[in-house]
Order: sequence, then C-alpha cells, then structure tokens
Amino acid sequence: MIKDAPYWISFAHLPKWRTSRINELIIKFHHENKLPLEDFFKLSESEWRNLYGLNDKEVSDLNNSKSEIPNNSFLAENLFNEGYELIPITSEDYPKTLKQNLKVSYSPALIYIKGDKQIFREKSVAIVGSRNASDISLEFTDNIAKLASKEFKVVVSGFAKGVDKQALDSAIKYIGRSIIVLPQGILTFSSGFRQYYTQIINGDVLVLSIFHPKAPWKVELAMARNPVIYGLAQEIYVAESDEKGGTWSGVQDGLRKGRKIYVRMPNADEKNANNKLIEIGAVPVDMKGKESYHATGISGPGINSIKNNDIVFQTVREGKSPEDDIIRILQNTSLTATEIISKLNLDWSPKKLNTYIKKLGSIEIVKIRNKNYYRIKNCNNNYQHKLFQSNEK
Repeated sequence: MIKDAPYWISFAHLPKWRTSRINELIIKFHHENKLPLEDFFKLSESEWRNLYGLNDKEVSDLNNSKSEIPNNSFLAENLFNEGYELIPITSEDYPKTLKQNLKVSYSPALIYIKGDKQIFREKSVAIVGSRNASDISLEFTDNIAKLASKEFKVVVSGFAKGVDKQALDSAIKYIGRSIIVLPQGILTFSSGFRQYYTQIINGDVLVLSIFHPKAPWKVELAMARNPVIYGLAQEIYVAESDEKGGTWSGVQDGLRKGRKIYVRMPNADEKNANNKLIEIGAVPVDMKGKESYHATGISGPGINSIKNNDIVFQTVREGKSPEDDIIRILQNTSLTATEIISKLNLDWSPKKLNTYIKKLGSIEIVKIRNKNYYRIKNCNNNYQHKLFQSNEK
C-alpha cells in the first residue's frame, strides 16, 4: 500500500467525480483487468477513452490528478511516518460493514485511519442526534453507549457537540470501543489526537476520515460523512432529531435504503421530530433502547410497525392478501413500492407489487420527479404536496 498510496490519494479525490463513477473504474481496472492503479495512471489518453469509456473532462481531470502524484508522495510519506493508515476499497482491511451498507454507489474509495483497524471486525452501533440535544437525549445516548459497551459493540459517532460527543465520551467511560468519523481531513484533527491519545494507543478509539488529509472542517463535509457513520454501523439509534439537518436527512436516507433505525420515543412536551421519524418507518424505543410497542399501540414483539393517526399494521403473513395492510399504511401518506415492501416485510419485487396494486380500485399511482408514489384515491392533495417536498429533501 505504501507504494500505491500516492496514486490512491490522487484518484480517490478527483474533483466533482461521483463516488459511483470512481468505484466503477476501480472495478474495471482492478477486478476485471487485474491492473494496478499505478499502471492505470500510465495508460495513454486514447487507452483511457477506448478501454474505460472516459470522456474529455474525465481525461483532463485524470491528467491533472496525475500531476499531483509527486506532491502526494510526500504527503503519503508524512502520513505513514505519523502512524496513519490508508485503506483503499480493494483492501482486505476495508470495513465489510461499510461496503455492505453503502454498496458500490456510495462506499468511499479510500479511507484514512489512526487506531486499531481490528475494530472494524466487531459488531457496531451508531448513536446520532442533534448538536443541541436535550438532557434526556444525552441520557438516552449514555444508556445506549453503556449497553453497547457491555455487549462489546463498537460505538460509531461523528465528532460534533451534543449526541456525537456524548456517545464517544460514554463509550470511553464504560470501557468500550469507539469509531470517530471526522467531518474533515485526518491531518487537521491534531487537537483530537492529543485528547484521545491514550485511547487510540490502547486500541479503544479509531479515528477515520474519507476526505483529503488536509481538508478543513466544512458544513458540506459534515453532511457528506453522515452516510459513513450509518454505513459503519449494524444498528442505528437516534436520540433526537430536528426536522432538518444531518440526522433528519440521514434517517430518511437510511429508511429509503431499507435500514432498521431505532428512534427514542419523546415525551409529550418535547419539541423535536422524533415522532415524525417514527411515522415514516423508524422503530420507537424507550430510554433503554427497547422497542416501545405499548407506546404506539402495538401489542407485542416481532411486529414491524408504523404509526399514522393511531393506525398500525402487522407484518403480512405468508399466504395472506396484503390489500388491507397496504391501505392501512397509505392512510394520509404516499409511499414508493420499495417503501411499502420494506414496511410490510413483503418478499416481493417492486414490479410484482406494482402489478398487484394496479388491480386494486382504491389506490392510484402518481409520478413525482420521476418516482412513482402510491396513494389512496381522493386523498388530500395539499398533504400530498407537502409529503413529496419532504421526501425530496
């Protein structure tokens, strides 16, 4: 990896390239053609175009990136001398949980770490929430971190004030292990490395970044790293969410991808968006992280649930017609085929569901921004407009 490091730094941070495009090329030159990245950079422009389908802009970007390789050689040497590691997506050390959750479209091509990478092999829990979290949310965070540490699960969080910082500090307090996912380059975290030096040396804390090592903190980087926090975790707990921001968008994205996400049931006097996340499919839990069936009117465990105007549904049993359940979950809302399948735990393809729904006279299909949504006929159009706006955020 030391030899290839300058090339990976140059390739992984191609400006304005989608992660999916970078990974698509990695699949072609590494897995299909068995070509080292160094040799890929040595190809001619015509070979880039003819063998890999690069357009003029991509060829220009690669040439510019190629010119940065000498500078990145010095950068890579500095990183290795200071104890950092570079793990490309092609490495056996790359976290499997991250790759499984984010798939080829969103898995970062290169990650930078400092700490014991064996942490990636452990079961993991992400605890996320507002920077301005209430005391009860911080108490919930502490409870979940304590439970995770007791069960030898790694706590994953970002390094922001509020829930993120509480999750990290609680994991350390309970002699657990933690992964810090940075919203900046790993070389700009010097104060953090000094603060958690002992925990890093002991193998209890691992620091990770997906950005260029010298990238400063930015709001857009904080948003971009959130999927990595979710992607590194096998379980996700939300202490508190606003109706906008990283937690809100991260949970929505996770639910769309079929992730099971646990959200703390708020008290009646709390002002947050936790209930709204539960309404769109997150699983409510109590202060100890246990699924809170009674709070939503559900009678027992093993039931996938969502609450809409106090209407709940049970998982469709094999052999039972799902019509009634589909109608129940579409009360005052609209969902895509994938969302319906996920919420009802149907072993169906979207095509099969679409064919089935077309036979039902009470449900119609509306297309919003090239997506098909299913809704009950003659529903409130103003509500639908708001829903589609929120779905697209």
